Amino acid sequence: MTHWITTLCFFALLVTGMEIVISHPRFYWGETGNVLTRPLFKLHIPSSRSLVPTGYGYVLPDQNGWSRYLHFQAAWIVVLTGLLYVISIFFTGHLWRDLLPGKSELSWRALSTTIASHLRFARPGEAEAWSYNVLQRLSYLFVIFVLFPLIIWTGLAMSPAFVSAFPVTVTSLGGQQSARTIHFFVTIALVLFLLVHLVMICVAGFKSRMRAMITGKINAGKMITGQAITEEVTTGQAATDTEQT
Repeated sequence: MTHWITTLCFFALLVTGMEIVISHPRFYWGETGNVLTRPLFKLHIPSSRSLVPTGYGYVLPDQNGWSRYLHFQAAWIVVLTGLLYVISIFFTGHLWRDLLPGKSELSWRALSTTIASHLRFARPGEAEAWSYNVLQRLSYLFVIFVLFPLIIWTGLAMSPAFVSAFPVTVTSLGGQQSARTIHFFVTIALVLFLLVHLVMICVAGFKSRMRAMITGKINAGKMITGQAITEEVTTGQAATDTEQT
């Protein structure tokens, strides 16, 4: 359930975040930044504000009001859902059992084998539906414990109400404009993760993976059949060896 709530909220945050960026597609570093300040970089897109110089001869419709409202609402839902998820993976053992890689998985040979398999877009076997490989484990850990906390932190650092109560959240980042710039790059990292995640789902089998994500059940029929065949062959081979002996 937390997966789908986070998915819906992420798309809401992405769409509304794009609308917010369009209102001022210039990024700065430090505490302040405006049209009279030299930007750190800027996006070459039209703006929804006529006072923002973009080089375009027209202005997009200003959707900044509802976008900010929905952005904040979706953000708090993600924060609460994320806290619930983190608590659950500690108490259910999902973190130690499924997410933390073992020492053998962190060897260069294991990592290189997994990376090579992904670069070849090799279709994973049915048995892999029961567990994550080392790249998936490291990616999920990085998203859960680095990217998501960072994007929440930088988001709160842009809130005047929150910063007035906890000023260290923004001063530690170098200012509100620095927080906004970091927020933008973390968003790009999360979008890249999402795209790779979707590609891997398609490679592994879109229908079976989506069915498992929706129902929470994995179709292990093929895997069980494969195990039965293997056991049958092994038993037959053992019987043949015994007769020859």
